[in-house]
Amino acid sequence: MSNIIKQLEQEQMKQDVPSFRPGDSVEVKVWVVEGSKKRLQAFEGVVIAIRNRGLHSAFTVRKISNGEGVERVFQTHSPVIDSITVKRRGAVRKAKLYYLRERTGKSARIKSVLAKIRLGDIQIKGLPSGSPFLCAEFAEIMGR
Repeated sequence: MSNIIKQLEQEQMKQDVPSFRPGDSVEVKVWVVEGSKKRLQAFEGVVIAIRNRGLHSAFTVRKISNGEGVERVFQTHSPVIDSITVKRRGAVRKAKLYYLRERTGKSARIKSVLAKIRLGDIQIKGLPSGSPFLCAEFAEIMGR
């Protein structure tokens, strides 16, 4: 690809796109035109796929609306998107979560990622760092 095309694409790409992954719950605010009026519409759901292609990047968000699964594909750098907000981080081990389409109810839930703290950074007087006692103590403090 020529340098001119790369430069034009770089100028058109949004710089304020937050970092999110499949499994994360996001809220996407999109500009909707109804007749002569323009308003913001929020679409909140779970990211089930991300397609990274520079300016042509896209992601798919799935939500359940009135008992029916609704999926919407958003172009990441589209001017129609006003904002993307990450509501919750999900712990998944796949890049594409298409298996959620067949699941309903509790089986469609995604575990939440808890804040990870490196045990080497925590020091308690008289205990070596990373000891099992420290892990149990930390879990008790956090109410887990």
